Amino acid sequence: MSNFQSIDDLIPKKDDTSKKVGGQVAQETEVQEKFTKKMGEISFKELESRAEQLAGSLGFSYINLEKFPVSQEALRQIPETQSKELEVVCFFFSQDEVRLGAIDPSKTEVQELLHQIQERNHANGALYTISKQSFSKVFELYKKVPVIAVITKNVEISEEDLEKVQADVNDFASLQKLFDSEKATDIVTFIMGAGLKLGSSDVHVEAEEEKVVIRFRMDGILHDAGTISKEMYKKLISRIKLLSSLKINITDQPQDGRFTIKTKNGAVDIRVSTIPTVYGESLVMRLLPQSKEKLMFEDLGLRGSAYKRLKAEIERPNGMIITTGPTGSGKTTTLYSIMQYLNKPGVKIITLEDPVEYRMEGINQSQMDASKGYTFASALRSVLRQDPDIAMVGEIRDLETAEVAIQAALTGHLMLSTIHTNSASGAIPRFLSMGVKAFLMAPALNCVIGQRLVRKLCDCKVEIELTPEQKEKVAKFLENLPEGEKSPEIGEKFYGPGKCEKCSNLGYKGRLGIYEIFIMIPEIEQLIVTGNVGESDIEQIAVKNGMATMVQDGILKAMEGLTSIDEVFRVIG
Repeated sequence: MSNFQSIDDLIPKKDDTSKKVGGQVAQETEVQEKFTKKMGEISFKELESRAEQLAGSLGFSYINLEKFPVSQEALRQIPETQSKELEVVCFFFSQDEVRLGAIDPSKTEVQELLHQIQERNHANGALYTISKQSFSKVFELYKKVPVIAVITKNVEISEEDLEKVQADVNDFASLQKLFDSEKATDIVTFIMGAGLKLGSSDVHVEAEEEKVVIRFRMDGILHDAGTISKEMYKKLISRIKLLSSLKINITDQPQDGRFTIKTKNGAVDIRVSTIPTVYGESLVMRLLPQSKEKLMFEDLGLRGSAYKRLKAEIERPNGMIITTGPTGSGKTTTLYSIMQYLNKPGVKIITLEDPVEYRMEGINQSQMDASKGYTFASALRSVLRQDPDIAMVGEIRDLETAEVAIQAALTGHLMLSTIHTNSASGAIPRFLSMGVKAFLMAPALNCVIGQRLVRKLCDCKVEIELTPEQKEKVAKFLENLPEGEKSPEIGEKFYGPGKCEKCSNLGYKGRLGIYEIFIMIPEIEQLIVTGNVGESDIEQIAVKNGMATMVQDGILKAMEGLTSIDEVFRVIG
């Protein structure tokens, strides 16, 4: 301002302008340009000063991005629409660091966005206050980012392409023909389309020394579906990583992500996991159709006294019901079916899951996030303040969660949960080994469900003759079968897998559960309180009081023609 006395001195008078000619007009035009430039500098400095003052008052660092070099990779961390809506940009991004600048970094949405980007990239992050000028300058750079590079989590697969894949795929041999496509985007469509048609739960992409194998898990068993070239493998991995918001350049560390496929039959959530291996990254995609039919309690496959016992226990207003079994044995599905049965207008049900696999109407489902301190134990305490009638905890992993769950069961809530043991009888020793007090465990527990999943025989099944060894094992296991468990309609025939197009020539289609259920009775309760309790002791008492074991349930279902005896012994051991 030292070059002029006042702003008015630099503004030409309208009356005088018409009288100026030649060089005089040019001179005043130059003065006007200098004034405009000077005012722009003053305005910019004032805006930056105000932004810096705001940063101090909010407790955030301040940065001027006027001349800061912002990469396209940094811009890609935030979609353009979200950047505009929240007035936030990512101005720095590296393998380990991420920096966001926001006009108002105190916004909850902005802080949540930073957390999401940190989690997605496994990086450290920080928020800075920036001026509107800085935001506008960086936001303009979005125009230079190629559209193809913007990450999306919702993938549209055209119905025409999906139907073509599903029409062409009848077995793995026909799928291999589709894998010869030259485009990675086509491979993704082929894999997803074939996986959905064949009923695959997981797709595995495994790099070997000479080739890359695509494997589908169907009804719990992995099958080699085909192979792709190493070059196509690299394109496929990059494509899947892009879709699931994973770091494309990170190949020596495990990563987890997800994306969603939109189809006419509803959304399909794809959970993606990668780990480094000797010959490249191993990729696993779990397919979770959200339109999957709800399995009703009556359709679980429970039979005889097991059905009657469990039905009576879940209708009690309080106590704890536990399902046990290894990973992939259908424990969560059983709990979903129980909740579906109990889901009535007058009942409040809250679930704590990690992750939430299927959405259920009328039920409040909550996703765990350990990175924010939102664990099963802490969440369960909050849930109890919501006054639910029924609470489901995805898994009891530690003493803290177990104690809160037991207290809830003792104070008028019906608690549903899972625990990893090999049998129903192993649940109590597992709880006690965590440190749960025996005198609290005994009155809190209603019943324990032990279960496994066996493959169902397809309609193309054929009658078979058991080997002498199989006959001996079957007779031995059925010796102690509780009275009334074998209904009159069950014959002595056994069946094995056939071959047809419906089951992709595998002989099996779908799965069903085999169960054992023991109810808390005074004899077992007394055994728990003494503290000297073993798995075999509990099983003996439960069997004595009418419990059919899992292997017995499986044999009876094999005699009904629902599964094969080989499948029962494969799963049970």
